[in-house]
Amino acid sequence: MAQVEATTERIVTADAETVFDALADYSGTRAKLMPEQYSEYEVREGGDGEGTLVHWKLQATSKRVRDCLLEVTEPTDGELVEKDRNSSMVTTWRVTPAGEGRSRVVVTTVWNGAGGIGGFFEKTFAPKGLARIYDALLARLAAEVEK
Repeated sequence: MAQVEATTERIVTADAETVFDALADYSGTRAKLMPEQYSEYEVREGGDGEGTLVHWKLQATSKRVRDCLLEVTEPTDGELVEKDRNSSMVTTWRVTPAGEGRSRVVVTTVWNGAGGIGGFFEKTFAPKGLARIYDALLARLAAEVEK
């Protein structure tokens, strides 16, 4: 199994603390940011950053739906890590200052891909598909915090 990685980033016109707080607010803001590929969103524990347990289904393609149960940690300042209890998937959100009143948001997801020809296609196409989903989420984040 090869590791598959998808990374997307965006500059947002808001300070890093505001952006991070919006991403970490699983019980409020985050639910509003999720594009249509996400369904069954539910906070099961916590709701604000570290210690949150959140569930959703992610429809990556018309045939592929991933049932995610994510434990959230904050290993360093400006970093949220979502580890899926149901798979090897780990998503890391990093928010850093990017000049006066601006922030850089980088989201990286890694998981153990399939082997063989299926793994080849997964490694080739899954990162692009996930990047489109994250682009939509980051656009909604920007719209939310740039108000």
